[in-house]
Amino acid sequence: MLEQIENLPDGVIGFRATGKVDASDYETVMDPAVDAVIADGGTVNCVYVMGEGFEGYTLGGAWQDMLLEGKPHHVWGRAALVTDDHAMASIVHGLAFLFPGQLKVFPLAQEQDAVAWAAGADS
Repeated sequence: MLEQIENLPDGVIGFRATGKVDASDYETVMDPAVDAVIADGGTVNCVYVMGEGFEGYTLGGAWQDMLLEGKPHHVWGRAALVTDDHAMASIVHGLAFLFPGQLKVFPLAQEQDAVAWAAGADS
């Protein structure tokens, strides 16, 4: 399940993944938020938190995640992945060169640092 994180700095959207993330989570939560930023002419700066209750993606959820790459490359700014899953962090870090914006991985204990970085702070 994906839920949008509230009360983030202007210019930052955020999502918290718990349990299994499926295609409907992208269709009802993430895609509308990303599309709204794009429609407003903004840059997509986001925080994605995979907390302790995160169990992974369904096949449809993984597919929808890959479809995000179909958004225009120029709309992507900073994306912060927040997780203590070392395997996931390693995979994302290894594939970061494919992401059109800046991508950085943070441990769960540094979620607020991730938010600040996504908002433009250097860390």
